[in-house]
Amino acid sequence: AIIRPPRDGGIRYRGLTQEQILPVDYEIEYICRGNRVIVGPKVRKCLPNGTWTDITLHSRCLLLCPRVWTSLENGRVALKPPGPPVEGTVLHYSCHAGFMLEGRNITHCTKLGKWDSPKPVCLCKCGMESQSFPKLYIGALFPMSGGWPGGQACLPSAQMALDLVNNRTDILPDYELELIYYDSMCDPGESTKLLYDLLYTEPIKTVLMPGCSSVSTLVAEAARMWNLIVLSYGSSSPALSNRNRFPTFFRTHPSATLHNPTRVRLFQKWKWTKIATIQQTTEVFTSTLDDLEQRVKEAGIEISVRQSFLTDPAVAVKNLKRQDARIIVGLFYETEARKVFCEVFKEKLYGKKYVWFLIGWYADNWFKIKDPSINCTIENMTEAVEGHVTTEIVMLNPETVRGASNLTSQEFLGALMNRLGGKNPEETGGFQEAPLAYDAVWALALALNKTVAPLKAKGRRLEDFNYNNHDITAEIYRALNTSSFEGVSGHVVFDAQGSRMAMTLIEQLQGAGPPADSTIVIEEFRYLSQKLFAAVSVFAGLGILLGIVCLTFNIYNSNVRYIQNSQPYLNNMTAVGCMMALAAVFPLGIDGHHIHRSQFPVVCQFRLWLLGLGFSLAYGSMFTKIWWVHNLFTKKEEKKEKRKHLEPWKLYATVGVLLAIDVLSLMIWQIVDPLHITVEKFTREAPKGDLDVLIQPLLEHCTSEKMNTWLGVVYGYKGLLLLLGIFLAYETKSVSTEKINDHRAVGMAIYNVAVLCMITAPVTMILTSQQDASFAFAALAIVFSVYITLVVLFVPKMRRLITRGEWQSEQQDTLKTGSSTNNNDEEKSRQLERENRELQKIIQEKEQRVSELRNQLVERQALRNRRRPSSDPKSLLPPPGYPNPASDNHSSLPPSFSNSSNLYQADSKISRNHCHNSQIPLLYK
Repeated sequence: AIIRPPRDGGIRYRGLTQEQILPVDYEIEYICRGNRVIVGPKVRKCLPNGTWTDITLHSRCLLLCPRVWTSLENGRVALKPPGPPVEGTVLHYSCHAGFMLEGRNITHCTKLGKWDSPKPVCLCKCGMESQSFPKLYIGALFPMSGGWPGGQACLPSAQMALDLVNNRTDILPDYELELIYYDSMCDPGESTKLLYDLLYTEPIKTVLMPGCSSVSTLVAEAARMWNLIVLSYGSSSPALSNRNRFPTFFRTHPSATLHNPTRVRLFQKWKWTKIATIQQTTEVFTSTLDDLEQRVKEAGIEISVRQSFLTDPAVAVKNLKRQDARIIVGLFYETEARKVFCEVFKEKLYGKKYVWFLIGWYADNWFKIKDPSINCTIENMTEAVEGHVTTEIVMLNPETVRGASNLTSQEFLGALMNRLGGKNPEETGGFQEAPLAYDAVWALALALNKTVAPLKAKGRRLEDFNYNNHDITAEIYRALNTSSFEGVSGHVVFDAQGSRMAMTLIEQLQGAGPPADSTIVIEEFRYLSQKLFAAVSVFAGLGILLGIVCLTFNIYNSNVRYIQNSQPYLNNMTAVGCMMALAAVFPLGIDGHHIHRSQFPVVCQFRLWLLGLGFSLAYGSMFTKIWWVHNLFTKKEEKKEKRKHLEPWKLYATVGVLLAIDVLSLMIWQIVDPLHITVEKFTREAPKGDLDVLIQPLLEHCTSEKMNTWLGVVYGYKGLLLLLGIFLAYETKSVSTEKINDHRAVGMAIYNVAVLCMITAPVTMILTSQQDASFAFAALAIVFSVYITLVVLFVPKMRRLITRGEWQSEQQDTLKTGSSTNNNDEEKSRQLERENRELQKIIQEKEQRVSELRNQLVERQALRNRRRPSSDPKSLLPPPGYPNPASDNHSSLPPSFSNSSNLYQADSKISRNHCHNSQIPLLYK
């Protein structure tokens, strides 16, 4: 990578020129011109990845300021940042005890290499005690422990301010401020005792400086009785803004109610309409919450849950969990905050579903501080507080401005860190409020300084102050009330209630988006799997194509005798019905994913009519065939004449009746109780991830008010037809007839359709709430039924006509004779003719034998008549019914079945009416 020298400097290459490629591990060195020095990395090494070491750190050539400023006789110098005194270096001066600083306590090194102010000196105060420089005492209460241990950083900050004020010759030059302080532990009870000690022990305190709202309330209410001004550095209770109750109270910490407008604006920005609160039962938080409640009410926001606790927050946190609180405003001190969030962790009242609004003046790592009063680990606490939001007053001036103390905010922080002795600021209580304590001392010093001249004009002095002197108190009050200066915490000014006016800072522990104020229920419709719909639609489309092929084949070969004997018009109805049933698969799979909800009832109608009429045509035509086969050909003696002439109109009429029943029932259904869309709701589901969302699954159905009744009627009627069809198919399985030559194939198709329908109908009713399974069962049952029906009915016919070429010979015969007879019928006809001729020969032989027997009978009768004389000539004649021998000849033999039958009828008359008893044995022989 290209590397460039710093401004006013260059690069020293070791053995190579700048134009050459530098190898890995090669080192370069920065050099500066004149008396400039390198600030930053001086040597860089080439790395294997093509970059240089410490490439993110800039190296600059800066001028050195005189080092003599970096030391102070009888004093201390703090250098920021550590290192050589170059441009940007800041020096902080302070004197040892017994010495007073003369000059500025801070100086800066400019880009010209010069300090911006003369070097100060520390002058000995020797002999000054003999001069009348009275001390003004400030009675302070700093909470070094307790609910808010703000004194840990605020006390060093106040002491630092006092040192600077006392070292200034332009502020209270004739006075020295001294701080007398105690640890209040943020406890009103302990503070009462300490306040008593401050007031009833010498010396007299000119001003009181309490911290912690509960303590400040006690001090400010009592201070009016002693004519004392109270200036607080760390009190946020809104109650302290009551001038009637606290007439002499001022504070550099703004009121806690200053957070509430910001909170309300955040609620409105993130469209939250209800919140919850949990507070520690102290006046500061109660009054803050009362103000918040009034403000959210005006903004149309509801506080749905309001919980409070004194020392143990366990029950309050459980109530928040039970009442589904999501947006929670917490008002409590730091020690109670650890207890609260330990319970929050136990109740799982944290995560992306929840937002906690806390006070921002806790220590930065307040949740990591070991606390024997809780039984949660640091990891537990860290997990629980993740994502919480704080609203806090801006306590550190974001601008680089030198105020009354001649320090910028960053310089103040540097000096404070030196005074803290390396303590971790994140674990130091009150570190954020330290600028307020610093500015409080400066506000007091400037106000006291402002009163010197007015009091002197009245012949009074500050050291004359006592608890009964109202004039001096009034002057201090006026001076504080009109205070206006730039401090390290920003512009310091007090409102009419003595509260600090400031900006509000909003912070969050992590960058998370705003959650909802309650569980969001997202309605999500369940739609049919598009892959399943596409796959079944392909099969249905292929089935329709197969139906068209079968229908075309049947129509084209309708003149073939074999096709004619299968009742082609009924087969055409079957093909059309199958295609209609397959067409019903498409609306069966259409849902809200494809069409608008308002069009859904039309799709419901298409489903019902296509499937109903398709079933009636397809199954009805097959049922008609099997019905008439059973009706005509399962009776042996009856209806023999009807077998010869099966009239087609009866078949069509049967299908028409079945179709009419379906049309009528569907029309009545849709008129009386039409189909409409309904939405089924399922159990709410939680999506993956810690989201404040529940999914409400919905499923659209086609239904009517009495859906089960109508389905029961339709399924009952169709079920009876299916069962009857199975029975008829079984009964006619051994029947052979040429009138309906495919009834066995029809029976097989009926078996398959009936079984599939009887299985699918109840299964789809059970799976109605599972759209994919229900559609799969219904659609595949339709597809398989249709495929089986078309294949069983039409494929054998195609195969026969193709393999035997029967349609070709039939077409040729049609051209020659005008008739269409298939080869099979001709062969049977020739066989019957041969059998007829053989039977005629047998009949002729039998007739000859019968004639011979007749002649024998005549001869024997004549012989008997001769032996038995008789005068009656008629006795010589043959018996009645026998022909005259003279006229007997074979010319009268019958040539056909009808003549033969007449002959046998004559013989029967002879044997029955005219034969003598003696002739019967001979006739039988």
